[in-house]
Amino acid sequence: MDDIEARLRTALGDPSSSGRLQAALTAGTYPDPAYVEALVELCATEPDFSVRDMLTWALTRHPASLTVPRLLAETLAEGGQARSQALHSLSKIRDPRGWAAITDDLLRDPDDEVARTAWRAAVVLAPEDRRAELAASLATQLGRGGRDVQLSLSRALAELGDAAGPALSAARERGTARVREHAIATERLVLDPDEGFDAALFEAKRAVALGDTPIGDDRP
Repeated sequence: MDDIEARLRTALGDPSSSGRLQAALTAGTYPDPAYVEALVELCATEPDFSVRDMLTWALTRHPASLTVPRLLAETLAEGGQARSQALHSLSKIRDPRGWAAITDDLLRDPDDEVARTAWRAAVVLAPEDRRAELAASLATQLGRGGRDVQLSLSRALAELGDAAGPALSAARERGTARVREHAIATERLVLDPDEGFDAALFEAKRAVALGDTPIGDDRP
């Protein structure tokens, strides 16, 4: 470890979150290749959201040729925060090579926060010719978790627009009641992005209870 990296690690070890925030800001304002390893490692353990966000910003200020390979490796780390933050950073860097991180294992990660971050990152990084395939993978998670998890998935699928249509249609026709409800709610959001998720889910549950009313039948 050289002196530059050692000084950054010391600063990022400040007991106060404001001190660590300033250290991350400085690392992004005056980027240096020697900072990349420390920034990635600290993302995995930093408890403060604002500091983590600044660490990600600092990484975006460094060459993608250095950060992307290191972050791709970090998406395979054992810790959930390490995987989640690496995915988040890749989505902010927006380098096409980041798509390599989007695997079915991460899209279906048992840690909800990792999975939600993977869904968001996947939509940002997916090449145009892989968006329908991504939608099919995301649709396997319909019905998962509570309201916030379902909202995250619906937003990701809605961002895919028409590419999500076949996967949502299949889930609406063949899924469990919970999956059909989530699929219909998401279809409503694709058709009308201004409709709130809670309202869409309420209407979806009503449609399923009444016998799987096809999407659009009860809409103006």
